[in-house]
Amino acid sequence: MYTAYSINRQPQYRLDYLIECSILAVAFFLPLSLDATTIFLGVGTALWATKMIVARKLLLKRTPFDAIIAVLVILSAASITASPDRGFSFYNYYHHMGRYIVLYYLVVNNLNSLQQVRRLVWSVMASAVLVSMYGFYQYVHGVDISNFQWVDGEQFPDLKVRVFSTLQNPNLLAGFLVAVMSLAVGQGLYAESVKSKLALLGLFAVLGTCLVLTYSRGAWLSLVIVAAICGRFYNRKVLWLLLVVPLVVFFSQDAVMGRIISIFNPTDTSSTLRIALWESTIAMIMDNPLFGIGWGAYWLVYPEYDFFLNNPDARIVHAHNMYLHIAAEIGIPGLVAFLAILYGHTKKAVDVLSQTNNRRVAGLLLGIVAAVLGLAVNGFTDYIMFNVQMSMLFWLLNAIIIAIWQGLHHHN
Repeated sequence: MYTAYSINRQPQYRLDYLIECSILAVAFFLPLSLDATTIFLGVGTALWATKMIVARKLLLKRTPFDAIIAVLVILSAASITASPDRGFSFYNYYHHMGRYIVLYYLVVNNLNSLQQVRRLVWSVMASAVLVSMYGFYQYVHGVDISNFQWVDGEQFPDLKVRVFSTLQNPNLLAGFLVAVMSLAVGQGLYAESVKSKLALLGLFAVLGTCLVLTYSRGAWLSLVIVAAICGRFYNRKVLWLLLVVPLVVFFSQDAVMGRIISIFNPTDTSSTLRIALWESTIAMIMDNPLFGIGWGAYWLVYPEYDFFLNNPDARIVHAHNMYLHIAAEIGIPGLVAFLAILYGHTKKAVDVLSQTNNRRVAGLLLGIVAAVLGLAVNGFTDYIMFNVQMSMLFWLLNAIIIAIWQGLHHHN
């Protein structure tokens, strides 16, 4: 499997090269510009279609998850019938779901070597450096967050700047950084040269510094999970890193300390609102267990279940809990299909990680498992995958798992 492109078939070779460039551009622009990402996804897909026309056959690889992905696509489509605004739900569905599925199969079908997968992961990490640099720029020049209502001003009077960089809010930036830090630490642990280890450790430190400046409590907790996963699969000594965290907190600024302590305090407005949203969302699920309230329709339906704010003008777009939100919008069977995809890909990655002797493969997979499970844990208190870019990242990581598995599978 790990061979270079076949030079003999010139048009095919050029198309393969251009498709890979498009996929790398999608990964690079993902956190920077959704418009650029969409353009490169379209270009890559058109080139892939051209490749099939040139080859005069359907170039589609089977994956172990085709059936369950089809179930998720169908159940999500079925939920549109329950939406109070079917036109909006249909538009939102095909724009978003179409994007995720096309990205997944574009990567699965067109990345055929470990070198290609590594280039893809490096383009995500390179992009994260730019995102962090812009975050530092925001911190230095100041973005007054009191206009955005991201924190309880009374409880956190010292907290005036939360960076969000190129993403829409600090929690999205934090979720993205945790995912990329996972990729860096996984590869860093398995890196063979000291130079590579130091480069990846440096990347981890840069992204980690930016993560602190988001003041995102859920993401900080996700990092604990990342360390635990690395300890479980690589070396228990990694768990000692968890003891470094309290020391960092002890010497850090008061605002960080206040945010961490507040994790265990359910009385700040952010925590109180979350619990109220969860109660409303559970009521939605109880009323519409099978097909949900409609894809993307949460903000339309929420006012009917608003037991807490009692404000018809409040626009609440998601439930601040990934699992409740998905069950509410596409029904409990839809949530089960999503969980099966999440579990199936993670298990596939863990299986290959446990069996491989290839340190590069192990490093990539450890990073991806930590990233996906970091997103899964973050999902209990937030729903950052409500953001299209974060959902695309989730599907991209799953596609990379399959690309690596297929490569080793055919190689053996």
